[in-house]
Amino acid sequence: MVQHNPLTEIHRDQWLLVVHKPAGLLVHRSPIDPHETEFALQYARAMNGGEYVYPLHRLDRPTSGILVFARDPDTASRLGKALMEGQIRKRYVAMVRGWIPEQGVIDHPLREEPEDRRGKEEEAPIRDALTRYRRMAVTEIPVAIEGYASSRYSLVALYPETGRRHQLRRHMKHISHPIIGDANHGRGRHNRYFAERFGHGRLMLAATGLAFVHPCTGEWLHLAAQPEASFMQVLSIFPDGLAERDLTAWDQV
Repeated sequence: MVQHNPLTEIHRDQWLLVVHKPAGLLVHRSPIDPHETEFALQYARAMNGGEYVYPLHRLDRPTSGILVFARDPDTASRLGKALMEGQIRKRYVAMVRGWIPEQGVIDHPLREEPEDRRGKEEEAPIRDALTRYRRMAVTEIPVAIEGYASSRYSLVALYPETGRRHQLRRHMKHISHPIIGDANHGRGRHNRYFAERFGHGRLMLAATGLAFVHPCTGEWLHLAAQPEASFMQVLSIFPDGLAERDLTAWDQV
């Protein structure tokens, strides 16, 4: 019996269960941590009365946000096909190093990353990968982190049009605006600064929006989730009350 469930329900109907996953929770069992015993899948199953649910997509362990489960295999198959065909719109919010341009497109192919890092990545195929972005806010704090008297950061909305592993994290690194808290693709000095300042380190990436045609009703389903408290706390470095704003508005670029 699961006593405490860290998932928050966003939407439920007879075919789908949509939840908010906190940072730090794996979606399902993975070679990333073979000793882990708690997964979003088991918690979603508990929310579904103990009945099996089918994860439609993944969120990296350190990424928080919207996670969709199908409640039956037929719905899973239909929505999985739509996902593979790029018929699902996704929106993320990230805090990155530096002042990113107002908007842009990152069209940069990525080599597939093995889930198990012991795999031979150099033998993996290279896939097309495209991400659109829109800057939401910028700030500059009087703290010397990398040799400058101050440090600059941006809040950005990200719209991936492909679904490569760690795509957003790798694309942000590619344009020299790595996501804060990214241990693999980010900048250690900035990560350590925010972990020390706020008493916790986390990847500043959250899945805040999903939109797709419901596989059973045929109507558009728009899903939104505000980033969790640990994310919003870090946004206190931005002016204009950004840490109290609703960050779920969908402004596609």
